[in-house]
Amino acid sequence: MSDARGRAALEAAYRNDARRVRATLIRLLGSFEAAEDALHDAFAAAADAWPRDGVPHNPYSWLVSAGRFKAIDRIRRAARVEGSLPTLAALSEETVELEMPGQIRDDELRLIFTCCHPALEPDARIALTLREVAGLTTEEIARAYIVPAPTIGQRIVRAKAKIKNDRIPYAVPDHAELPNRLGSVLSVIYLVFNEGYGATKGPDLLRHELCAEAIRLGRLVVELTDDPEALGVLALMLLHDARHDTRVDSAGDLVRLEDQDRSQWDREQIAEAQRLVERALLSRRYGTFTLQAAIVAVHVEAPTSAATDWRQIVMLYDVLARRDSSKVVALNRAVAIGMRDGPHAGVAAVSDVMHGGELASYHLAHAALADFQRRIGLRDAALASYRRALELCRQDAERRFLERRIAALE
Repeated sequence: MSDARGRAALEAAYRNDARRVRATLIRLLGSFEAAEDALHDAFAAAADAWPRDGVPHNPYSWLVSAGRFKAIDRIRRAARVEGSLPTLAALSEETVELEMPGQIRDDELRLIFTCCHPALEPDARIALTLREVAGLTTEEIARAYIVPAPTIGQRIVRAKAKIKNDRIPYAVPDHAELPNRLGSVLSVIYLVFNEGYGATKGPDLLRHELCAEAIRLGRLVVELTDDPEALGVLALMLLHDARHDTRVDSAGDLVRLEDQDRSQWDREQIAEAQRLVERALLSRRYGTFTLQAAIVAVHVEAPTSAATDWRQIVMLYDVLARRDSSKVVALNRAVAIGMRDGPHAGVAAVSDVMHGGELASYHLAHAALADFQRRIGLRDAALASYRRALELCRQDAERRFLERRIAALE
């Protein structure tokens, strides 16, 4: 095999398998740090072997086996406690990395439940899982939370220390424990999807591998439990993902919802999502994810942007806001009010939400305000808002969109 093909195969394996390999190694080795070292060792071994010997039929299993044996060698070389060696040596069985106790049969999903242990603080659970399972950087997680990156870093360090010091087991929760962890798990899965659907920074707006991974995990949760919110989060992801091909043009530039070609949306996926939303709503035990999915369903049901039922969307946001007091939900509701009642109402509603400064570093808030200001002819105010949004934005496609808006006004 040529060096170029070997490198391409290695890069593909890192993109597609690294998160699963890390999760399995954490299960096998019982340590985040040991698994991270083993993961690096496994890919270093692959970089040496694959160009020479060819890509294995199952890269995931090859990498898990390589990482496992590298970890055993590392412990032996370090002459650590002998009592741990038989446990690691027993992992040399061919199929051990594919075995899974209990109900959860996917290592990444199992790791999410482990990271969402009730002993950890809620914010720390989500931050830790996004970092260790999804592989997001501290900066990406911080943008999802709209908080400083050092704050996220401290949460992750504290969570790892607590797992180690309190000896929190890497164990599968039983059915009675699932409700205590499900909310955090669903939040994590959706934040992974959100980062794939609208990357916080970088050259590409979409990261398809993260969207696909989040949907896969969402389906596993639905198989595990019939909780309505599990249905809601899967529906929400499917509704967004059904439109992903129309979100950017051939140059990679952002295409707004109102300008997207609706004939290119995946109607089969939309229909599946609509059935999930209906099931969740009929249960009368739904929560915020189901309400968000119902809002997106109203958008995708409209044959044209002009035919969107903004009155119904505002009503759904009213219900959602009573359950979720976050500023982002309030901002989205304010935008919906502006679309229902006109741009003057939009300026007032968005300005009111931004009062107090919590959204001061959120570029989409400034962009939303700028759009309503532009529509009513407040050129200077719109320019100032668009420029502030551009200063805060780290995503290349979104930056180009904002630059075009500024250029048009100038």
